[in-house]
Amino acid sequence: MRIDRRQMLSAALGLSAAGITGVPSCAVAASTTYDEAARAARAPLQATPRDRELVRFATLAANSHNTQPWIFTSSPGSISIEPDFSRRCPAVDPDDHHLFVSLGCAAENLVLAASAIGLRASPRVDGDRIVIGLEAAAPARSPLTDAIPLRQSTRAKFDGRPVAPDALQQLEAACREPGISAIMISERARLSNVADYVVEGNSAQMRDKAFMAELVSWLRFSEADAVATLDGLPARASGNPELPAWLARRLLKFVLTEDSENRKYREQIDSSSGIVVVAADANNKAGWIAVGRACQRFGLQATALGLKYSFINQPVEVASVRAQFAAFLGIGQRRPDIVMRFGAGSDLPKSLRRAPEQVMREP
Repeated sequence: MRIDRRQMLSAALGLSAAGITGVPSCAVAASTTYDEAARAARAPLQATPRDRELVRFATLAANSHNTQPWIFTSSPGSISIEPDFSRRCPAVDPDDHHLFVSLGCAAENLVLAASAIGLRASPRVDGDRIVIGLEAAAPARSPLTDAIPLRQSTRAKFDGRPVAPDALQQLEAACREPGISAIMISERARLSNVADYVVEGNSAQMRDKAFMAELVSWLRFSEADAVATLDGLPARASGNPELPAWLARRLLKFVLTEDSENRKYREQIDSSSGIVVVAADANNKAGWIAVGRACQRFGLQATALGLKYSFINQPVEVASVRAQFAAFLGIGQRRPDIVMRFGAGSDLPKSLRRAPEQVMREP
């Protein structure tokens, strides 16, 4: 089903174009703002309409380039999550590793949201799909559920202060998942070592024309660009100035340079309290989905503790650097899957999400 911009804006506000079942029909002005769209996506969880609300909270999960590469199918006793391969990123993610990690992140959000409204969620991997069985249970809300609409990947410097030992223990515990290891790094020398790998990976990526073209295709240079698609990487969410797309694209080669980006990443890592690397025993789709669930819980736990975090995945995205990085970590033949830095910092505007009507299909 094709949805025009007016329908997209309606859906973003939790309203509907005529004909969508279970949601009241109402006209929405085409002047919907970025902040209105962000607030609508992150509105408090409601018990009804059940599946729409569960999907809405699932879509608030972390995902690569904010491509939102998922399709949800609901039935009376389950909701399944499948990959939307039309939103894959072959340059940065040639084997769809990050895509399946993103599905795992969404599954974790859905499991937590289901528990909060009185459903026991039982996820299982079925080929490319995650099938989440749902059955009635006593409601059980947790601080992680409350953190779902607040969580964001913050691409900014932190304040450099160390995290308390008990908080570090909670962050590490959040990553616990069968077949998953979490490597916590807080020593300044080792953080600097990780920064070296990030810079090496970033340099390789920025010299890759296909990578840069793909990245730019997901950048949203203004509020209007972001609201028109409800996806991608908005300038304001990364602390950058907003510009008209035609002007930003012309200026990009002068401001988005290898040296400036490498300097930015070193400063961000130097300002961080620590880094966690998540690695799965199994280098397959089920393993990547498990990584997603673990890293989503990490982000939610960090948020619940009043901390910020962001992904610095360059060392695991460039194959030649990934092997060296694995050796540095001492994890043998296992693949380092996800790298996240964390610390205390200020809020930035949240990225946008497509409405449930745009990512759900009939069974």
